[in-house]
Amino acid sequence: MRIVEKPDEFVDSVLSAQREAASLFGVNTLLIEKYITQPRHVEVEVFGDQHGNAIYLYERDCSLQRRHQKIIEEAPAV
Repeated sequence: MRIVEKPDEFVDSVLSAQREAASLFGVNTLLIEKYITQPRHVEVEVFGDQHGNAIYLYERDCSLQRRHQKIIEEAPAV
């Protein structure tokens, strides 16, 4: 994984990542995503039944985590 901060570094980074992928996995296919500097982890509570009825209760912000465990869940997410 690489973070490319400058547009003029993009092509070189892609070519380098493709070479690395080809040598490790035998294919040079890449997945390119936008890097989000301050992401949030938002969960939505939904209940459904066997008849296709569903209800959304609320969303909660679970961004504050430590060692992949939620420390605080705040609802509603703002």
